[in-house]
Amino acid sequence: MSDKYEGDFYCVKCKEKRTAEGEIVVNAKGTRMAKGKCPVCGTNLNRILGKA
Repeated sequence: MSDKYEGDFYCVKCKEKRTAEGEIVVNAKGTRMAKGKCPVCGTNLNRILGKA
């Protein structure tokens, strides 16, 4: 069961905020991150959400 995040990400390629949907993952340090794809250019997007 994976959680979903829908909200604003910053796309480094477009240099703009984009609204996208992504999965929430937990990295090795215990920080929750949302990972998605830019709807315009297809670049991988990451957003740090905070400790789990």
